[in-house]
Amino acid sequence: MKDDIVSYREMCDREGAQTLQRGMNFHINPRYSLILMSQRTNAPYRDKIMADGATIEYEGHDEPKTSFEVNPKGIDQPRFTKNHVATQNGQFADSVDKYKRSGCEPELVKVYEKVIPGAWSLKGFFELVDYEVRNDGARDFFVFTLKLTPMEDLIEPNESDQASVLEHTRLIPGEVKREVWRRDKGRCVLCGSGKNLHFDHDLPFSKGGTSLTAMNIRLLCAAHNLAKSDKIE
Repeated sequence: MKDDIVSYREMCDREGAQTLQRGMNFHINPRYSLILMSQRTNAPYRDKIMADGATIEYEGHDEPKTSFEVNPKGIDQPRFTKNHVATQNGQFADSVDKYKRSGCEPELVKVYEKVIPGAWSLKGFFELVDYEVRNDGARDFFVFTLKLTPMEDLIEPNESDQASVLEHTRLIPGEVKREVWRRDKGRCVLCGSGKNLHFDHDLPFSKGGTSLTAMNIRLLCAAHNLAKSDKIE
């Protein structure tokens, strides 16, 4: 479900992975790729949600750091390894090139965002539609553009059909999620449960509610989130 909150272990289990050490995971699943993003001030990459609230700019990843190399932040982000194999940057870029060249469907990408240490929020499914190579004065780096998918009937393989009634709304900024988490103390505001939590729009976005302020966002457990969705007309 979009905007639910999971631990790192739960996220790995959900994706069928022992670990998720990479932020970029091309075709981790036959149906989609996966990225982990963060907008926290100490994040290693400059990921951001654009002003339209439905577009993500995701920075490509650096050369792996080893004790024999200089700071990766001073090296161009690689598209290929030394053995001429596409890196994660390269695989994502190749997918965009194929989409633009052949007119095929864009790569579907599942996005999780780090909210606080140990807690991740599922932002939803996105389409990988573009990339560019930018230069910050020190090196070249990739920036990938992802658009919130219009496919509103996407649900996870192990979710019940009831999950599909949840709204696929505009993205909630990371700073708003962190404020809400602190304010609601990591608990459902209706029953106090600390499990299966979701960020909920008090007034749905479709009815004029905003995603840009903590005043309209609250924490609900899955049961209360689904119960509310059943009442929305």
